[in-house]
Amino acid sequence: MMLRHRLLTGLSATADGLFATVLAVLNVPVLVLWVASLVLSPVPLLGAELLGVSTTVVRWRTDLERHLGRRAGVRLGRPYHPQPDDAEIGSRRWLRWIITDPATWRDVAWLLPGALVGVILGLVTVAIPAYGLVGTVLLPLWLFLGDVWFGYALFWPTTNFAEAWLALPVGLAILAGGLAVAPLLRATDVRFARLLLAPTRAAELRLRVAHLTTTRADAMDAQAAELRRIERDLHDGAQARMVSVGMTIGLAERLVHRDPSAALKLLAEARAASTAALVDLRHLVRGIHPPVLAERGLEGAVRALALSLPVRTEVTSDLPGRLDTPVESAVYFAVAEALANMARHSRARFAWVTMRHLDGLLSLEVGDDGGGGADATRGTGLSGIVRRLDAFDGTMTVSSPSGGPTVVTMEVPCALSSRRT
Repeated sequence: MMLRHRLLTGLSATADGLFATVLAVLNVPVLVLWVASLVLSPVPLLGAELLGVSTTVVRWRTDLERHLGRRAGVRLGRPYHPQPDDAEIGSRRWLRWIITDPATWRDVAWLLPGALVGVILGLVTVAIPAYGLVGTVLLPLWLFLGDVWFGYALFWPTTNFAEAWLALPVGLAILAGGLAVAPLLRATDVRFARLLLAPTRAAELRLRVAHLTTTRADAMDAQAAELRRIERDLHDGAQARMVSVGMTIGLAERLVHRDPSAALKLLAEARAASTAALVDLRHLVRGIHPPVLAERGLEGAVRALALSLPVRTEVTSDLPGRLDTPVESAVYFAVAEALANMARHSRARFAWVTMRHLDGLLSLEVGDDGGGGADATRGTGLSGIVRRLDAFDGTMTVSSPSGGPTVVTMEVPCALSSRRT
């Protein structure tokens, strides 16, 4: 299964490399359009609108590069200043907002070198697997076409049957090597883009403040919603049952001397109701903080969760200690939500969870070999994970091309305590 995962990852990176090469070629006309619109910007009426349109095109292009970066496992944030509320499109204030944003000039500065690096690395990413694929099809061509054949035209100097047999293993080796290095080449291209497209330190601080403001409000809303849920569950479940137990016991007290047999039946009903109330309380406690998490830690809780799934799930963990309780709980429920989405929607036959802690960063990967197509912007499952991790400055990225595999990567900065005994 892991071999299939690596094969699909290599194919996805190769396809992304081809797409990135096409986009890199578009950088040149986009740059020409922006420079021309900047020159014409003083022209009344037309200039401002043209500059706004060209800047939108530039940001569309750089946003595509950031999207490809997320697919390659490199996160590139959007560093732009928020648009002023009173800045109408085409107004002087709106034009000043575009021109004075340093991220605009960094985007433009990236276009030409990004085109050169993107074309070179993109062609290498595609050329190596393509060359290996050509070698693998030479033997079938020879067997079906005989002497009629295109070895030289395909850059494989094959002139006889023995060389055609040799081309098959060589081509497979080159194809496998090309698919293995394709993700590395894509990551190199994106890391170069990160030099100019990623937020600067000042922009990161500004985005950090805005992010903390948003997450604080989300955390308060989530806490209030959780308290309402607990109150509702207690009121509708355990509290209602305990009221029923009290009424039943009171009725039994009145009947104990007159009709002892009826009183015994009522006491039996009260005992059954109290047992049901205890079950409700246990379910409620599991929803707040599962006992298995407190007893066995994150690794043991995730392994227990994996055993309850209908899909065979492999758990690999390298956690030399315990997380703080709030972080541990948030990460557990995030993994549980990701696995629940996988079981409901992916049609997978195999899934895996990997957990490791290195240099103060907890990294988790939840993947499956299902049909792919997962999108964090649709539905509430994956977006709920994002909100849960945001409270601890965590991040989540989703790689889910059509046909699979789906890989959800979560990262949470945290420290580990010593392993509990």
